[in-house]
Amino acid sequence: MTEKEQPTLIALVDDDESVRESLPDLLSMLGFSTRPFASAEAFLESDATSNTRCLISDVSMPQMSGPQLQYEVNRRWPHLPIIFITGRHDPSLRAALLARGAVECLFKPLSEKELLLALHNAMTTW
Repeated sequence: MTEKEQPTLIALVDDDESVRESLPDLLSMLGFSTRPFASAEAFLESDATSNTRCLISDVSMPQMSGPQLQYEVNRRWPHLPIIFITGRHDPSLRAALLARGAVECLFKPLSEKELLLALHNAMTTW
């Protein structure tokens, strides 16, 4: 398989183990390769940052939060698209994340349709 034929790598940062297990399965069915991380720090310290095409991150996590991760990603890799997922239905939080450059902020539970649309938008901004 050539580099162009390899699935697009999506990094998933979520402290919830069930999300780190289920979302990669869905993304795989949609043709994406996913590398899950239990924390923002684990993602930042990994070798995945060099070939990640999109970052999907939870908003509320212990230690480094999703917005803190967004700040660090924007500083280091300003063109890496970020999609946030959250169980907190707060339109003002969503607006703030989008204003800081996030592609989308989706509320859990996610629908396949809205996730696909967000990924499409993220890939076209890359």
